[in-house]
Amino acid sequence: MDIVLGNRLIELRARIVDKFNAGNWEEIGLLTGGTDIINGHDRLLRSLSSGDEDYAGNVLTVLRGLIERDPRRLTIIQDYLDQHFPGASTYISAKPAERRITFAPYVFQVPETQVELDLIGVMMPFAMEFAGVYDAIKKAAVATQLRCLRADDIWEDSTIIQGIFTLIFQAQVVVVYFSGRNSNVMYETGIAHTLGKHGIPIAQSVDDVPFDMRHHRVLKYLPNAEGLSKLANDLAAKLRQASGGLVNAAPVVPADPDDVPF
Repeated sequence: MDIVLGNRLIELRARIVDKFNAGNWEEIGLLTGGTDIINGHDRLLRSLSSGDEDYAGNVLTVLRGLIERDPRRLTIIQDYLDQHFPGASTYISAKPAERRITFAPYVFQVPETQVELDLIGVMMPFAMEFAGVYDAIKKAAVATQLRCLRADDIWEDSTIIQGIFTLIFQAQVVVVYFSGRNSNVMYETGIAHTLGKHGIPIAQSVDDVPFDMRHHRVLKYLPNAEGLSKLANDLAAKLRQASGGLVNAAPVVPADPDDVPF
């Protein structure tokens, strides 16, 4: 999929997540002749009804299926949205919600960009002792043909906290590293939760995760070569799920068998 079409799908996804109900999907199926694709997705309408976090990814999967079968459907869906839901709207949350709030950040500037389909934001300390973990995250990104950025990888803003906010805002998925209980990571996690992002927590132990966040499913790993290799594979699987299947399914390169765990 080329980047132009990808960005158009992201824009459509945001408007659909913001506005659509089951009746709108039924009408889109009728207008596009794609009812079989819509009803054939086992999670789309269920995740909409339940308000699940994978709804946004499911929307992308269905949109891609509709448009790959017949590119003319893109215009039909765009026209439907313009007719039924006119006006500009930016909805960046990963999950639908019956009740929403609109707010203007006091500390941050809202970037003039949209959510990027292939971007993973990584929230973790920059220290060298965590380099192996970041390498595992990057391997998972490569395996799924996604881009992976940490705040120290970008220098577009004069203040680091604005860069972090922009990264979280633009990312489709946010990976959070909890081991060490770094205060900056906790702050960034709060931003991601407020923006409704799909988060994937990583830690060596559930005990590293604050008590009031332990209801989230955590990817645990062992801090050795074998453990980091498994982390890369497990994370790649999570990324495929979170992105709604719009990524490659290439395997992560396995660990060197001669690499002795420490």
